[in-house]
Amino acid sequence: MSTMPESSTLSFVLEQFFPSHQCLEIERIDNGHIHETLSARLQTPQGTQDVVLQRMNQHVFPHPEQVMENILLVTRHLQESYLAEEQNPEGRVLHFFATPSGEYLIRDSTGEVWRAAQKIPNARTYETTQDFKILFEVAWAFGDFQRRLISLEGMRLHETIPQFHYTRKRFNDFIQAVEQDAYNRALSVRQDIEYLQRREDNVDIVADALAKGHLPSRVTHNDTKINNVLMDRTSGNALCVIDLDTVMPGSILYDFGDLVRSAANTALEDEKDLSRVHFDVPRFIQLARGFLSAIRETLSPLEWELLAFAPRLITLEQALRFLTDYLQGDVYYRTAHPQHNLHRARTQIRLLQEMEQQAGLMESILERCKTDSTLGRFS
Repeated sequence: MSTMPESSTLSFVLEQFFPSHQCLEIERIDNGHIHETLSARLQTPQGTQDVVLQRMNQHVFPHPEQVMENILLVTRHLQESYLAEEQNPEGRVLHFFATPSGEYLIRDSTGEVWRAAQKIPNARTYETTQDFKILFEVAWAFGDFQRRLISLEGMRLHETIPQFHYTRKRFNDFIQAVEQDAYNRALSVRQDIEYLQRREDNVDIVADALAKGHLPSRVTHNDTKINNVLMDRTSGNALCVIDLDTVMPGSILYDFGDLVRSAANTALEDEKDLSRVHFDVPRFIQLARGFLSAIRETLSPLEWELLAFAPRLITLEQALRFLTDYLQGDVYYRTAHPQHNLHRARTQIRLLQEMEQQAGLMESILERCKTDSTLGRFS
């Protein structure tokens, strides 16, 4: 786990975004694999402000300016969408601060890149939950997010991580990591490697359909974990979709698949005890109903056909990514201990095994959602 940045660095960053501020308190936020995130309460000439500071991971995002260009394009479009429906976007769309000179990113003396965003009040996130309303609301939020972005052409966005959901590349990187075995870890995970290798036939299905134009390219979030939706502490309703770094052109199947992968799991993503890891069908039902209640009218026939397959594809992809990083010496994901990525990979494998067993049931649930006249916000 990384340490708190030096106070001189934090003072410099805060002064760039908030001249004449007084920092009342500041603390690290430890959830998240990629960036260094801090929460700060400031006294400014405009009053007390709660803000979120992030030191961006330039190894993962080597072009942070492109990331912010995407985010600003998307958040402005979302604001316009709410206003067009005569709804207040305040608290529903992320707001990033600019410096007095209009810059949304600044660099400290070591070249690290920082940004600042408004902290949405009375909000919280969940790593996992058994509450059906929360699951429904999270799914609805991601579906509504995509519905509002349909009118924003995906090709206007930068591809911030090239071939991010190109599962063939993930598989090839995995095979290369196995063959190189730079840290002599492959022998101890031979069964995991063989399990993933046997699923190679699945990796090209969605990517090939996108490349051939059989699936529409949409603006997608690409990281639809349950903890990327802020929830109102009082009402339990979804407030805002967050973590927009990977918003770029893609397939809605990727977003639905990752949502199910993360939220229908009965355990945390890095659970060590695999007996606690299960694919929960009742949770899947709420996720399907929530997501489709917001966006089902826009789905193409092939998107409907592949919707039940999507969670298996993304779970396979994530297992490949975690095990690849483990074999390469943990260079991508932040880790808390030497076997952290291995635990993550095995959790995904266990989840995928159960999804495969329940594939027929998943298809029948989605088919019912397709024609269910009762779909709507959870009550």
